[in-house]
Amino acid sequence: MLKRGIERVGEKVIGAIEEIGQLATMLFSALVWMFRPPFRVRVVFQSFESVGVGSLFIVLLTGLFAGLVLAYQSDMAFRMFNAETLVGATVAISLLRELGPVFTGLMVAGRTGSAMTTELGTMRVTEQIDAMAVMAVNPVQYLVMPRILATTLMVPVLNMLFNFVGIGAAYLLSVEVMNSDPGIFLHHITRFITAQDFLFSTIKAASFGLIIGLVGCYKGFYASGGAKGVGEATTSSVVTSSISILLVDYALTVSMWSL
Repeated sequence: MLKRGIERVGEKVIGAIEEIGQLATMLFSALVWMFRPPFRVRVVFQSFESVGVGSLFIVLLTGLFAGLVLAYQSDMAFRMFNAETLVGATVAISLLRELGPVFTGLMVAGRTGSAMTTELGTMRVTEQIDAMAVMAVNPVQYLVMPRILATTLMVPVLNMLFNFVGIGAAYLLSVEVMNSDPGIFLHHITRFITAQDFLFSTIKAASFGLIIGLVGCYKGFYASGGAKGVGEATTSSVVTSSISILLVDYALTVSMWSL
C-alpha cells in the first residue's frame, strides 16, 4: 500500500515536470516562429480581435461591479473612523495593484483561454493539426504563436479598461450615493497613485496573459480522447490558468513591492 502510494506521488511529480518541459518548449517555439517568415499578420490580428473584443464586455462588467462593491464596503468601513476621504485612494490602489490584473486574468482565462483549448483540442482530435504539418504549415506558428501574442498584449489593455471603469463606478457611487466630495475623492487618487502602480499593474497583466495563452494552447494542442478528452482539457486549462494566475500574482506582489 505504501509502495503504491509513493509510486503514485512519483508519477504525479514526473508528469508535472514533463508538462513544465513541454510548456517551455512550446513557448520557445512560439518565440522563434514569431520572428521567422512567413509572417501571418491576418491570423495575428484575428487573435487580437478574439481576445480583446471577445472578452471586452465581461471584463468591463466585472470592473463595474468590482468598483461599486469596493467603494461601498470601503466607505462603510471608513465611516467608523471618520476617514471616508480615503475611499478614492483605497479603491484605486486596490484595483491597480491587485483586483484589476487578477480579475481581468481570471475573466479572460474563463472566456478566451477555454475557447482556445476547445478550438485547438477539436483540431487535434479531428487530425486537422496533423494535416497542417503534412501541408508544410507549422502548427505552432499558425495556431499557437498568434494566440499567445494576443493574450500577452491584450490582457494589459483590458486590465487598464477594467481599472478605468472600476474607478469611475466607485467615483459615481461615492459622489452620488454616499455624498462624498468629488474633489477630495480625485485628490487622494492623484496623491497616492504613482506611475509605478501603472507599471506594476501592466507587468502583472502581461504575465497573466502569457500564462492564459500558453496554458490554453498547450492543453488544446495535446488533447486526446475525442470529445470527452477535449472537455477535460478545457476544464484543466481554466483551472490551471486560474491557479497559476493566483500563484504568480502573489510572487509578483512580494517581489515588486519589496523593491
